[in-house]
Amino acid sequence: MAPLDTVPKRIREIAQKHPDMTALLAKGKEGEFEATSFREMMESCSAFSCALNDIGVERGAHVGIISDNRKEWILADLAMLGLGVVDVPRGSDSTADEIAYILGHAECEIAFAENGAQADKIIANAHDLPLLKRIILFDASRSPSKKLPSSLELSSFDEMMKRGSELLPQKQDFFDKEIDKGSLNDLATIIYTSGTTGEPKGVMLPHRSFIFQLDRVYDHIQIVPGHILLSVLPVWHSFERAVEYIMLARGAAIAYSKPIGAVMLPDMQKVKPQWLASVPRIWEGVRAAIFKNISKEGKVKQLLFSFFVTVGELHSAMFNMVTDRKPDFVGRHRWLDILLAIIPLILLTPFQLLGSLLVFGKLKARLGGKFIAGISGGGALPPYVDRFFQAAGILLLEGYGLTETGPVLAVRKQKHPVHGTVGPLLADIEHRVVDREGVVLPPGRKGVLYVKSPQVMDGYYKREEATEAVLHDGWLNTGDITLFTRQGEFKILGRAKETIVLLGGENIEPVPIEEHLCASDAIAQAMVVGQDKKFLAALIVPEMEKLQQYAQEKGISYIQAEELLMNPEIQEYVHDRIQEQVNPKNGFKHFERIYRFTLLPKPFEVGKELTHTLKIRRSVVYKLYRHEIDSLFR
Repeated sequence: MAPLDTVPKRIREIAQKHPDMTALLAKGKEGEFEATSFREMMESCSAFSCALNDIGVERGAHVGIISDNRKEWILADLAMLGLGVVDVPRGSDSTADEIAYILGHAECEIAFAENGAQADKIIANAHDLPLLKRIILFDASRSPSKKLPSSLELSSFDEMMKRGSELLPQKQDFFDKEIDKGSLNDLATIIYTSGTTGEPKGVMLPHRSFIFQLDRVYDHIQIVPGHILLSVLPVWHSFERAVEYIMLARGAAIAYSKPIGAVMLPDMQKVKPQWLASVPRIWEGVRAAIFKNISKEGKVKQLLFSFFVTVGELHSAMFNMVTDRKPDFVGRHRWLDILLAIIPLILLTPFQLLGSLLVFGKLKARLGGKFIAGISGGGALPPYVDRFFQAAGILLLEGYGLTETGPVLAVRKQKHPVHGTVGPLLADIEHRVVDREGVVLPPGRKGVLYVKSPQVMDGYYKREEATEAVLHDGWLNTGDITLFTRQGEFKILGRAKETIVLLGGENIEPVPIEEHLCASDAIAQAMVVGQDKKFLAALIVPEMEKLQQYAQEKGISYIQAEELLMNPEIQEYVHDRIQEQVNPKNGFKHFERIYRFTLLPKPFEVGKELTHTLKIRRSVVYKLYRHEIDSLFR
């Protein structure tokens, strides 16, 4: 039997085992989910591969995909991977200049565009893309508004699929033979990282990277044929993409939705998924929406909700101690944990069950009723969000990885999740944690994580210096500051490049502080500053609705938002919220306190202050708000 050493080989195998099982669920013209079986999916991929071959696409060619998650994306992707084509994906929120840079740097000959609007972005800089010969529209219901240059041809996905279906009778075995030619070290994709600094770098990921993950991730999460993943993240991002492969290779289905509450929650009711992969911001949004709705209820309901949340969080904390799910960084005694927690756990359990019945049962029902777990990645899951959902009885499995590792390095184990960590590394990943001098550190000491694994990228495309800066003898410098437990789980404390060093020499990781700040219902976003200063300060994007509500209660009059933000009473209110979150009681040292802040009237935006995974682009923020930051330290 030939080795199953590429993604198409893995998915073809599961399609042969479960041909009639649903693989994809996508909305039709009427807005209802329509199912595609594994057999139909592979037949579509086979037909599309014939069409690609017919227009001259050859093994090793580079093809761009400018689109968000949709059924056509995965069909085109699997067809190209089967042909040995290297895809170069990017999201629809990319600018025309970003797209031109990526398609040009990656030497793409063809580019898929989600619709006419995305095609317009490509056409805008077509004069800078001499190698690009064709654009293929996934959705051709609206043509590009810009004039197509003579150097480019325009096709639609449906036209290509029709042509492929016509060719299929004469080329029945073509796709299977092409799949069989693939091997473990063939390049699968070049993913350009948004990055928090500098221009994007093209991460070269071979099939080896995805296969390594597929062989190990099921020890952490138990997926079975027939399960459904609700897909809401941009599939061009390595996290969502890997999760989709992980699902399909196990016989699970992908249902395509959007990361908008008004769309996502009704879709969960319709398809009743077992899994949802998302960035932390989605879970923050769900929690915030729940608290917002509760604030509109009467006092009795508010008090009951607050009581059961508190009980749930206390019960979870005791349960974690008794069941060895509390992270151990210093070498605690298990018997002491059990002794301290067992009686409170017994006393709290009746109240926890009552809360589950009266309060949290409704929340679980809104997730469809069959929900197993949410997989959170692409950024740190704030502790207050983690605690809330555990209290509600909703399992969140936080994971960790980098685009450079394809990306999954670690994820909490479904059967034994250790909260407050990203779980243990996948099996067979070598790792070491080192300090600034390169000394390897034991568990319980924080340092930069290095990993060595077959899943690590081949390098950055045409960027040898950048590759050499992070990759030595197979060891990848993740750039992340980590802290390992005695049992092998670990938590992410921040990026080494983001460490703030105060004038007195104190080293501070800003991310934990920012997470605590954003736990306040008055603060939407925050960035801590203070490099080479005597103290820390923060840029705060407030929750305007909360401030407006407070202003109404206090009789504060204002005309514009900027006027409200400058009001002394509002400033004092936000100051108090900051002090409530960042203080010794919450584990912060005196030099980690926020001494000054400024309120920003506009939220940080994706593509500007934020990356596509909602991480702060600190260098961009420093440039955009240089005046505001300077004024904090005068």
